[in-house]
Order: sequence, then C-alpha cells, then structure tokens
Amino acid sequence: MTFLDRLSTTIFAFLLFFLFAACKYSDKGVIDYKLDKQPVLQKSTVIVGAQRLGMYHPMLAGKKVAAVVNQTSIVGGSHLIDTLLTLDVQLTKIFAPEHGFRGEADAGEKVNSGVDAKTKLPIVSLYGKNKKPSQEQLAGVDVVLFDIQDVGVRFYTYISTLHYVMEACAEAGITVIVLDRPNPNAHYIDGPILEKEFESFIGMHPVPVVYGMTIGEYAAMINGESWLENGLKADLTVVECKHYTHDTFYDLPVKPSPNLPNARSILLYPSLCFFEGTTVSVGRGTNKQFQVYGHPSFGLSSYAFTPKSMAGAKYPKHEGKVCLGYDLQNATVGSLLERKQLDLTYILNMHKELTKLDERFFNENNFLEKLAGTASLRKQIIAGMSENEIRASWSNGIADFKITRAKYLKYD
Repeated sequence: MTFLDRLSTTIFAFLLFFLFAACKYSDKGVIDYKLDKQPVLQKSTVIVGAQRLGMYHPMLAGKKVAAVVNQTSIVGGSHLIDTLLTLDVQLTKIFAPEHGFRGEADAGEKVNSGVDAKTKLPIVSLYGKNKKPSQEQLAGVDVVLFDIQDVGVRFYTYISTLHYVMEACAEAGITVIVLDRPNPNAHYIDGPILEKEFESFIGMHPVPVVYGMTIGEYAAMINGESWLENGLKADLTVVECKHYTHDTFYDLPVKPSPNLPNARSILLYPSLCFFEGTTVSVGRGTNKQFQVYGHPSFGLSSYAFTPKSMAGAKYPKHEGKVCLGYDLQNATVGSLLERKQLDLTYILNMHKELTKLDERFFNENNFLEKLAGTASLRKQIIAGMSENEIRASWSNGIADFKITRAKYLKYD
C-alpha cells in the first residue's frame, strides 16, 4: 500500500468515526413508559439503522444506489442523502413516498417528480399513478436503500410503498437494504384483520390495524409470507436498531407527515383515523391535528375549532365552519401508551350523538371500509354494539396474526 493509499484510508476512518460519534449522541432518547405516566427521558439512546453506517456502507462500495427517503431520513442531524454523498456513495436517484421528499404535501395530494435543488439528483415520486418503481426507473441501479420513519398503522402508506419497492427490486434482481427505525405504536396489536376484498394502497396485507412491528420486521414478513406478486422474494437486508425493544417509546425527532406533529397525535392516530371515513373532523386545518375531533352540528360540548386551509391541509373537512367537539390535548403520552389498544369510544359516541340529530355520519365512498379493512365495523357501529363486543370479534384474527408476526420479530 502506498503512502497516499494509507493516508486516504486514515482520513476515511476518521470521517466514519466522526459520523458515528455525531449519530450516537445527537439523537433523542428513549422514553420508558413503564416507569411513570409522565414519560421520563432516559440516558440511553436508540441508535436507528441509518446511524449504523459501518453495517451498510461497505455494501454500497462500487454500487449505484437509489434511496427511498423523505424528511424523516435523518442521520445525526443530517439527511441521509447528504451523509452518503459525503462518503462518496454513487447515488443515482431519490424515490419519494406520499407527502413527497420534503414531507410537505397533503394526504392524498399528487406528488410530482423532479430534481432536488440541493443535490441535483432526480426525484421520482412513488405516489399517485406511479406507486411502484418501473424497470426503466430502476435501470442501472444495484442497491436500493429504504429509510423512512413509519408509525406502525396499516393504513399509513409507507408500508405499501415498501411493498412495491421490494416487488420491483425482486423483479429486477436488485438488493434492498431497509434501515430500520422504531415504531412508536409497537407496544400493542389491535384491530380487524384486512379482508382481501378491501385491499388498497391504504391496506395491502392481512394484518390488524395496529400490528406491533418495526418497518424492518414488516419487510421481513412481506418477504417471508410471499406477499409479493407471484411469490417473489426480494434480496433483503435489514440494518437493525440498537438499544430498542417494542416496549420502549421513541420520541420521533422529525414529524413523519404533515398532520402528525407530535407524540400525542401519533398515539391517537390509529383510533381517530376512523373518523376520516365519516363527516367528523379530526383537526386537519388546525394546529391540533389528530388531537381534537368535532362536527358543526355537534352541540354537547363548549370546545370549538375552525378548520382553515393551511400547509399540509389545503382543503380540510368543514373548512371555515365552527366545529364543536373534544380536545384531547390533556391526554398525556404516558396514559395513551398505557391503554395498549384502539379506543373506539370516540367514534361510537359521535355516531350515537350525531345520528340523534339525523346527521349523515358515514361518508358514501366506503372509505371507512378501506380503513378498517372490513365491512363489519360500520355494521357493528350502526347495530349499537359496545366497544368490548366489537373488539371480541377481532380476537381470533389477532391470535392467528401473532403467530405469523412472531416469526419476524428482531427486538423481543
């Protein structure tokens, strides 16, 4: 080895050491919800997959790399794309999920492809008509890195994007590396199992609404259960987190989408999102998204909010109308974590009160069925079944799913 070779190797080693150190100590800590109803920040820290550069950087050497990333793809305060470019990784393009590369688009809003102004890399949208990378878009790519913060709910579309990326890469013989991140809703499993007739981009797999797995574990399950088209298997590597279990709650350093601004909203999201299939607002168009809910005709509460057009909610439900309802901001993160199940009282009570007023409650587009993954929930609500009765109807499906899930767990 020449002197220049030794010098280059030394510089590279120092650079990696610096990056590891920055990653290890700059991220947020672990919250152990068992200790107290008011979570306490602990000294130990979760090290997410993206921070473990030594595990996956060697796999990128000499390879042409594409990355599926968004605003949550952070490594020690820097975006993963910037970190990889610093390490001279041959990045060829960026694939962006729902909400876009910067995470600013509304839910359901079309995301256009383009060029990143900073890096000049092409950005290919994987939302809208082009949900699955084409073979042309993957041409010349050797490895696809997937690094997106999920929230562990079936109708949150990042796991659907993961499915299509894995499928396209399996067809093209391209390696997929998933950089794992914690799931803030990994501490419980609940909800009806998706039925095949209700498969859509907001629900592609026979899993409960809340499935209790990280996105890396979920990727392994997609592969292992042969859910890819024609039973294909992706060449998959999962770079695991460190200092993490399903019983620790990770305070996300970046909001995963425009309308999930904090831990409270993320924990309430699985339960409140059923309202998206009804005429009830969940606070889109306010600064309390998924922390309030209400309706213009609801008169049993003094709490009011008025949805307005804003970034991340250009056309919110009941825009400009005063909605009366409930403010859930008094619910502590600790108390929400302790519940460990979906809360159906929100939708059951609102249905009961609004139908008394002869108000239309369910939307006519069957969106509730897509969210729930079954036609049963609407029928159960209309029939006046209790929360316990409804939950009992899920028990067999959940028990079967837990057996499947256990095969792919990496942290318990």
